[in-house]
Amino acid sequence: MSSTSEQLSSQSTYRINDKVLTMATLNPHIANIEYAVRGPIVIRAAEIENELKKGVPKPFKQVIRANIGDCHACGQKPLTFIRQVVALCTYPDLMDNPHFNDDAKQRARRILDDCRGHSIGSYSDSIGIDVVRHDVARYISERDGGIPSNPDDIFLSTGASEGIKAVMKLLVTGRDSPIAGIMLPVPVYPLYTALLAEFNTYPILYYLNEEKNWSLDTEELERALNLAKPHCIPRALVVINPGNPTGQVLKEENIKKIIQFAKRNNIFLLADEVYQHNIYGKDSEFHSFKKVMKSMGGEYEKMELASFMSTSKGYMGECGYRGGYCELINIDPEVKYHLLKSLSAKLCPSVTGQAAMGVVVNPPRPGEPSYRQFISEKDHVLGELKEKAQLTSRLLNEIEGITCNEVEGAMYAFPRIWLPPKAIEAAKEKNMEPDSMYCTELLEATGICVVPGSGFGQKPGTYHFRMTILPSVQELQELLRLFAVFHESFMIKYQ
Repeated sequence: MSSTSEQLSSQSTYRINDKVLTMATLNPHIANIEYAVRGPIVIRAAEIENELKKGVPKPFKQVIRANIGDCHACGQKPLTFIRQVVALCTYPDLMDNPHFNDDAKQRARRILDDCRGHSIGSYSDSIGIDVVRHDVARYISERDGGIPSNPDDIFLSTGASEGIKAVMKLLVTGRDSPIAGIMLPVPVYPLYTALLAEFNTYPILYYLNEEKNWSLDTEELERALNLAKPHCIPRALVVINPGNPTGQVLKEENIKKIIQFAKRNNIFLLADEVYQHNIYGKDSEFHSFKKVMKSMGGEYEKMELASFMSTSKGYMGECGYRGGYCELINIDPEVKYHLLKSLSAKLCPSVTGQAAMGVVVNPPRPGEPSYRQFISEKDHVLGELKEKAQLTSRLLNEIEGITCNEVEGAMYAFPRIWLPPKAIEAAKEKNMEPDSMYCTELLEATGICVVPGSGFGQKPGTYHFRMTILPSVQELQELLRLFAVFHESFMIKYQ
């Protein structure tokens, strides 16, 4: 009997009470998935919250969750116009309510008129509500200075994450082919490493340059690609701009060099641009990969590109609605057909999320009754985020043993911790990453929950953590004060 037959035979002799799914039979690619943003330290934070509710004594009164970019959970108020339009879509009887402006009602009617049965409780097309996709195309064209965008190149998704997952699936090689390779930045948002583990795809890791404010050097791309070629078929390059967890904003010239690298090596570009509204640096400006690629002309205009956007970030912070979109540029028509087939198997993305995205890409215009309030609320959110970005990097850099690049964009700081040798040795004895030990002790001493840099990847021998800048200014100041006190005691403990 062949070894394969023996394995199949042994697996088929279950007793009646045996479980079909055990760790021995679980899909090994699922077991390999890790997601640090909701990892062990965050699980411990939830346990501590329950202990506090039961009256267990702690040196603090509450857990401060600075681990995830959840704006509303940190106290940001929803924008009135977004909530009004979604409310009108959800409960159309409110159309008679005089407290809702006509521009909100007009947008809600437009969305509902494109829904079957005039209800967002019905399924939409698999690629999303048609009028919302048209509004996305117009938004992209206006954002990029008039460069055309085709609604047929756009599909809506349940958050940007599902769009990213749908496109990455296309890049996986077949069973009889060498494994596909996807280039990922380090540090990287853990969604990407989780997807590569799930899809059994080879991670081609390239390091961002911390000494140059997390810039992306094409020489580093070449190094990573050449090192990976014997192990996989390189298929795609992921770029997160503005950066998560690193908070950098790529310069236009840097983007051009990345595009040239992708063209030279026949690499598909995946542009994660969900933080495109979150720009704080004095000399920083968002440049979409599509706009830069089109500006380069010639053969560059024919390159394949997928770009992603979300309702969860920006000034909106509407994480729970799970709204997102993807724009696909220069995709082979037959490939697009199979993508649409794949999307249809999931029926449709969240229609409530689609409605929220419809408001993001079609906000009030000058002269409309909701415009002044909308702009006031939007500017307030982005103004506070800018203030908190500057405050966070400044206060962190005032702490001995901590260095932090300027938070130019996104919603996070990724400071480096210069750990003493005794702390590194103590972590090894506990079989822990040094920055994980640091973050665990921080949580237990202060209630501050951050994510260790090892969960995002980092250069060997360096240690970091990611924290959000989302708490209020007052809460952020208190968080950083508590952190400074902890850090000083930690350094004394392990000196």
